[in-house]
Amino acid sequence: MKKILKKIINIIYPQTCSICGKLNSNALCSKCSKKLEKEYCFKKDNYQDDFNKNFIEHYYFFWYKDLIRSQIISLKFNERPYISQTIAYFLKKMKKSFEKLKIYDIIIVVPVSRKRRNERGYNQSELIARAISKTLGIPIVKNVLVKIKNTVPQSSLNKVQRAENANGVYSAKNHTKLRNKKILLIDDIYTTGSTLNECANALIQKGIKREQIGVLTLAKD
Repeated sequence: MKKILKKIINIIYPQTCSICGKLNSNALCSKCSKKLEKEYCFKKDNYQDDFNKNFIEHYYFFWYKDLIRSQIISLKFNERPYISQTIAYFLKKMKKSFEKLKIYDIIIVVPVSRKRRNERGYNQSELIARAISKTLGIPIVKNVLVKIKNTVPQSSLNKVQRAENANGVYSAKNHTKLRNKKILLIDDIYTTGSTLNECANALIQKGIKREQIGVLTLAKD
């Protein structure tokens, strides 16, 4: 019955590639998938000895340019949440390249303000985190970090302004599920790291050790 219903839905609402818009059986056609594969570059920056960072390492899948840049902009600013399905489909294909992330026990998402969430209808970083969680089987622990101040978009600021803009913006709640766990903080883009640094600091203020925290973003600018 479910298969029949799915076929009917596909006839009425045919699946298209969310990048090029062509009819396709999945959220990503083979041509666009190959384009993303050329941009894909899973990397790690080590901050173990950089004590200006409140986390020990940063992982990312892409440099913030070309096709992935346009997709993130559409996801973030153009009300196209379905792009997260394309990202999820692609990351599932590339799973073997980032299975080392399974060293982490839980995922925490960088929050957006209530105002921003109401405007967009979703948190784009949460959609990305769901894709990672589903692919690797790492649970998301919700309602840990809270954005307690509304801020201007980081994308409109320089490096110094970004640090000032993010300062004191996030708060963390005590959570028993965080004890002795390796935490993977997830956001969409890493530019200066100010947002992630402040989120990690909020966790540290609640007793989490710096050595427990790593960060992951879809792209690095």
